[in-house]
Amino acid sequence: MPASAAAAHPRLVAIIPWVFVLLWSTGFIGARLGLPYIEPFTFLGIRFVIVSTLLAGLALLLRSPWPRSWRALGHIAVAGLLLHGGYLGGVFIAIDNGMPAGISALIVSLQPILTAVIAQPLLGERVAGRQWVGLLLGLLGVGMVVGEKILLVSGVPLIAPISMVGITVALFSTTLGTIYQKRFGGRMPLISGTALQYVAAGIFMIPLALLVETGTIMWTPELLFALVWLVLVLSIGAILLLMLLLRLNSTARVASLFYLVPPSTALQAYFIFGEALGPLALAGMVVASLGVALVVVQ
Repeated sequence: MPASAAAAHPRLVAIIPWVFVLLWSTGFIGARLGLPYIEPFTFLGIRFVIVSTLLAGLALLLRSPWPRSWRALGHIAVAGLLLHGGYLGGVFIAIDNGMPAGISALIVSLQPILTAVIAQPLLGERVAGRQWVGLLLGLLGVGMVVGEKILLVSGVPLIAPISMVGITVALFSTTLGTIYQKRFGGRMPLISGTALQYVAAGIFMIPLALLVETGTIMWTPELLFALVWLVLVLSIGAILLLMLLLRLNSTARVASLFYLVPPSTALQAYFIFGEALGPLALAGMVVASLGVALVVVQ
């Protein structure tokens, strides 16, 4: 749906951020479900090929416009490498090397603060005092949710250095990718442009997988379900919603939504994997929600 059409339906615009958070948070669940049976770069390479093929076919079917200049194509490729290659590659490496999904989500959720700081000089977006309070409350709420999970798993081995490198790459990639997309991708055709972003990410990821991984795959029902879910729900549904949100809102407001991802992930993990939620985590969800409301609600 074009941004202009979405903006004409205020109720739909109000629902989109919460649908995005719900869908985006399932990415950590899908990664945990599929990675025991496949190596991370191989997993992502297959995912990118399928997604780019589906989106390109959809763009042709709907006669979506395509970029008309090499410069526009270059901007799309850079955003794709950051938003998909760097972010997803970092997260998958971290989880594959033992970092709990909740801790991964916490570290990546530092994005709103980083985005707000960087976006001010680069995009000229002013972050109001109330929004700064909301950003800090969001960070506090996320810390409460995941902090309890850390306290409950005492005795777990120290996180591997490669996991910290991976999640740090993911944090900076998603932050810079969001800002880059906002600055240079505002006129990007939504469907065809997103397809090309995945093509760029795949061109990067597939050779990397061939170079450093064995290519061993165990085609289990869990892996197949995770692959289908991550392709259709995350790589198509959630990403298209993210592109739409970036057109309708400032980067700081969009980035603040990522504060709700760790609480949402923890809630889903409770129902899917039986991970308990204590009072501190529940209180953290309330604090994070309040923080997001201060940033998003005008």
